[in-house]
Amino acid sequence: MNTAYCSGVSVVGIEGRPIRIEVALLSGLPYFQIVGLPDTALSESKERVRAAFNSCGLPFPNKKVIVNLSPADTPKAGSGFDLPIAVAILSAISGVALNPAVWYMGELGLDGSIRGVRGVLPAALGALKHGAESMVLPRSCASEAQAVDIDVREVWHLSQIAQDLGLPCIEPPPACSQKDESASKTEQGTDLADVLGQDEARFALEIAAAGGHHLLMTGAPGVGKSMLASCLPRILPPLSKGQAVEVAAISSALGDFDGHLSRTPPFIAPHHSVSSIALVGGGNPIRPGAISRAHNGVLFLDELPEFSAHTIQALRQPMEEGSIEIHRARMSLTFPARFQLIGAANPCKCGNFLESPHRCTCSVADRRTYYRKIGGPILDRFDMNVILRRPRRSELASTVQAESSHDVAQRVMQAREKQEVRFRSTVFHSNSQMSGKYVRSHTSVPTDIDRLFDRALTRGEMTMRGIDKALRLAWTISDLAGRDRPESGDFHQALLFRSRALVE
Repeated sequence: MNTAYCSGVSVVGIEGRPIRIEVALLSGLPYFQIVGLPDTALSESKERVRAAFNSCGLPFPNKKVIVNLSPADTPKAGSGFDLPIAVAILSAISGVALNPAVWYMGELGLDGSIRGVRGVLPAALGALKHGAESMVLPRSCASEAQAVDIDVREVWHLSQIAQDLGLPCIEPPPACSQKDESASKTEQGTDLADVLGQDEARFALEIAAAGGHHLLMTGAPGVGKSMLASCLPRILPPLSKGQAVEVAAISSALGDFDGHLSRTPPFIAPHHSVSSIALVGGGNPIRPGAISRAHNGVLFLDELPEFSAHTIQALRQPMEEGSIEIHRARMSLTFPARFQLIGAANPCKCGNFLESPHRCTCSVADRRTYYRKIGGPILDRFDMNVILRRPRRSELASTVQAESSHDVAQRVMQAREKQEVRFRSTVFHSNSQMSGKYVRSHTSVPTDIDRLFDRALTRGEMTMRGIDKALRLAWTISDLAGRDRPESGDFHQALLFRSRALVE
């Protein structure tokens, strides 16, 4: 009996887990079997491996071939096991042992070519975590793994590896030239200079960017809610390398990563018809949802009341904790989801209540039902509520140039730098991440503000969560003004943003 093994990787969620691919060549009738909880795509690997061997001029073993994927209880999915299975069989044929610290991943074409697969970046992160020395990857996606500083060998044909093991085969064809992806991408988002009027909403957007706060904008159709939201990416600070790798790992697991780390925070805007699984993650196999794609960036939900109530309520945990736990009968996975939620809503079903009440066809009950579809618990988790009014004619005709996104971004960056210094010895990175206990113990609240808080709590106008959010907002307003601590005016401004509601 000839045996051999090599190291592969299974991407479960966005985590790369080591898999040992064991091969035994047994006496008996020719037979090829893969065991160890493979999915359908992996079971079909048998035919791709056979065809690739034939295309490379390699005789497939005329024996009983058993491939075991260990540990057997770890889910294995996708075509990325084609290459390590083929390599393990070649090792068994040649008798040359493979280095277990070298991990293999890639899909085989019927012509012996090695093609790219999704999930290479989380696989590389898993390789580093479990002590791998290097990875052998398809040339088309090797740049993904290089983003995390692991040694990578690029291959494009199975005959390259067969020659390394001393097996006679055809000469590998020349590598195909890779497409040039070095061209810079256009800057994402709209410039704030293009927004006319809406001073209060612009200031709220600046506060949201400076502190990472959730923001809900309510206004008539066409008043500029979506345009303001699209301005946010251009005033947010760029991602650190660690944050960019986290975002890229999620994109790689979904097959959307282009191989180049982007320092621009992601901006994800799913349609209101999105399902709860597509929004928060799940499915079979379990995959990240839109909230994880928006990790370290912005999740924009336009027409928020039009989303299903079940979908909206699924945002409760990730809005508070920055992650989402998905439990299924066979496994449980945790995906990162520290996003900044920007919501936009019309005041009623017809949208005319704020601007033209006489044209509104909705009853009082209809308006309350429509807006309250969002739900009290979600509304309480928004740090700021802003009502947008249509700009006046004088604002539209003004020749004064509005402040650009570049100028606002400079103030946002200065505010974030103050927060980085303040939270240097903590686990927090922005004001919105401060725990309730921390913000209460580190904030000196003026007596008059304290009385306002007590009155609001007694009357049920604010929750303790709402008061904590008001304190965090006050800190961000203070940071934008360049102050070391919040003053009375900062608290009043924070309370104004917190107390704004649709029904006035």
